[in-house]
Amino acid sequence: MQWSESGKRGVKMSDDLPRFDPERDTEWRERLTEIQYHITREAGTEPPNSGIHYMEDRKGDYLCICCGHLLFTSQMKFDSRCGWPAFHTEHDNAGIRRIRDTSYGMLRIEVRCGSCDAHLGHVFDDGPIEFGGERYCINSASMDFETEVDDAE
Repeated sequence: MQWSESGKRGVKMSDDLPRFDPERDTEWRERLTEIQYHITREAGTEPPNSGIHYMEDRKGDYLCICCGHLLFTSQMKFDSRCGWPAFHTEHDNAGIRRIRDTSYGMLRIEVRCGSCDAHLGHVFDDGPIEFGGERYCINSASMDFETEVDDAE
């Protein structure tokens, strides 16, 4: 275990922490929960099977918890049984960044918000072949969920 700058025990996912934005950091510390801040700004992770969006099955959009940038839609989500929300594709406008992560003696690919650089999770090459074979394994705490509005209502 390592200690974060905030003094909380946590695990740092990669040596390259998300970009520090002094103009937004105070807002994020006030608005986000401790776990949301730790995951998105300090590259942490939530325990498996614990996130609010893990079993979410309503129609809607998944947005970055820090900046509101559209990352995924419910049509991209699938049940991978990995313990975190899984998506086979990112939204066309997400612009998700990929960063080499060698923490824990493994080689993984970390994914971050294309807008504010928030740590989201990792992408693996064991997803559904019919959608390109990728599985985005994303921390629930890094996302907001907006349900789809039914026009018929």
